[in-house]
Amino acid sequence: MRSSTRQLAIFLKEPRLGRVKGRLARDVGQAEAWLFYRRLVRRALPPLARDGRWSACLATAPDHWRGQEPFWPFSLPCLPQGRGDIGQRMLRVFRSLPPGPAIIVGSDIPDLAPEHVARGFAALGRADMVLGPAEDGGYWLIGLGPRARTIDPFRGVRWSSPWALADTERGLPAGFRLALVDRLADVDDGPAYWSWRARASEALRPCTQASGTFDPRTQASATHSISMSNSIGQDAMATKVRAGGS
Repeated sequence: MRSSTRQLAIFLKEPRLGRVKGRLARDVGQAEAWLFYRRLVRRALPPLARDGRWSACLATAPDHWRGQEPFWPFSLPCLPQGRGDIGQRMLRVFRSLPPGPAIIVGSDIPDLAPEHVARGFAALGRADMVLGPAEDGGYWLIGLGPRARTIDPFRGVRWSSPWALADTERGLPAGFRLALVDRLADVDDGPAYWSWRARASEALRPCTQASGTFDPRTQASATHSISMSNSIGQDAMATKVRAGGS
């Protein structure tokens, strides 16, 4: 049965050439960045959308786009992101979701899997806010419990910088609990993209080296391992209580 209290919002941009992954496009070209985003969304979103442990929706941009594309044949309720920086848009979506624990994730995290989201909701069972750190100093997941959904933790956050996560932590009032879950890599520029490609190629290499033959079952297993390769501390969560003011 689908959960009616846990809410997952997936931030998603309309996949139009020249409109997605702008920083990545400057390094690898618009076509390569567009194809990367399109394929990534098609692979990552259906498992999140089908998971019965939460109710999922899309938070879309631009506002008039409803998330339908021929190359990802799934349908979810949609919320417009609206205007403003990413913090203003996330706050708007949090306040538009039904009551209960809520999580927002991006749609451009290559290693994202339902179990990462499940660990985020588990953390919200004992914390007011959960963050999934990204390797560049930002974060790929943010979750707020019922108490934290009444505040604005995004004031003064330096977005698209190595300090985004630390700034968001400082926005949590004294006495509120913060939990950190898996550290994952996002792919926002050329170096991150080629590093991810290299890791993917390395994970697939053992499939054919041993016997010189192709085994689709072995390759499928290796491909799955790619999605888990960057997950750090999967069974451990760091929880702390803010002792001072923000």
